[in-house]
Parts: sequence; structure tokens; C-alpha cells
Amino acid sequence: QVQLVESGGALVQVGGSLRLSCVASGSIFTIGVMGWYRQVPGKQRELVATIDRSGTTNYEDSVKGRFAISRDNAKNMMYLQMNSLKPEDTAVYYCHVDRMTTSRGPVFNSWGQGTQVTVSS
Repeated sequence: QVQLVESGGALVQVGGSLRLSCVASGSIFTIGVMGWYRQVPGKQRELVATIDRSGTTNYEDSVKGRFAISRDNAKNMMYLQMNSLKPEDTAVYYCHVDRMTTSRGPVFNSWGQGTQVTVSS
């Protein structure tokens, strides 16, 4: 069974930094586009950043220049380096993968359980 697990969420002060990690576990051959999303209570989940297998990245405007997404294909891992954090970055951050090829066939639209990031002022 394929699973995505996030880690690294914490309480941090304004202007601080955090690094989130996501690991995909299971009998996985390849992973497609990976992404970070975030959600606050009462609002829709929103895209933060994505990265494809070749390393091409895409960022939501409010995090450009502050956040950096990266991945390690050999380890089936993805990271989000978050700098200059603001109170509005407070949310549950979710790992997402659009498609994985596994020993049991393709798996689409996978989500992790989320990790809480709280930025205090």
C-alpha cells in the first residue's frame, strides 16, 4: 500500500523558517508531479508549490521568493523550505502526488495526512 507522510510542521515566530518533508512509501517505481497544498479552517485547500520529476517548479504568488520546493527522486521524498514566515502562512500543509506507478499498478491523486504549521506574531 502506498502512503504519503508529511513531517516538520511546528510553531514558529514571524520571520522564522521551517522545512517540511514528505516521504512516499510502498512499492513505488516512479512518482509524477509532487506538490504542497495548505488549508485553513473554513477555506478551500490551496496550491503552494509543485515540482515535476525533472525539477521544474511552480509557486503560488504569495510564497514566491520565500518558499523553495525540492525533491529527491531516489528517496521518494519532497521538501518545502519555508523562510520569512508570516502569520498568513499558518495552515495545515499537505503533500500531494498526481500519479505513481507501483507494483500494483498506477495510483492517482494521493494525499498525505497533513502537518500543522503555525506562525505566531
